[in-house]
Amino acid sequence: MMRRREFIALVGGAATAWPLAARAQQGEKPASYPDRAYVLAGGLVSYGTDQADLWRQLGVYTGSILKGAKPADLPVVQSTKFELVINLQTARLLGIEVPPTMLVIADEVIE
Repeated sequence: MMRRREFIALVGGAATAWPLAARAQQGEKPASYPDRAYVLAGGLVSYGTDQADLWRQLGVYTGSILKGAKPADLPVVQSTKFELVINLQTARLLGIEVPPTMLVIADEVIE
């Protein structure tokens, strides 16, 4: 039987994300974040836009505008590449066993 626990899903706001990541590292509450930086700071898991790909898309878009394209004529661009990052050290501190299938599909696993 699985043990039920509270979980925080944070969709933005660095001012609150960093303290929550620190609390997760101390074993208080698991949380998911929109950016890998929070997992590097001690958060449990992030699933969000690949930041490098986002900046690349921004460069292409900006290049089109600088070459004379009207911004209103350009299509809306959405992220197409997402990344899943898991912090196993935090999972162990929280007593959470991450399923092997999740580890296989993760883009990065922090030991």
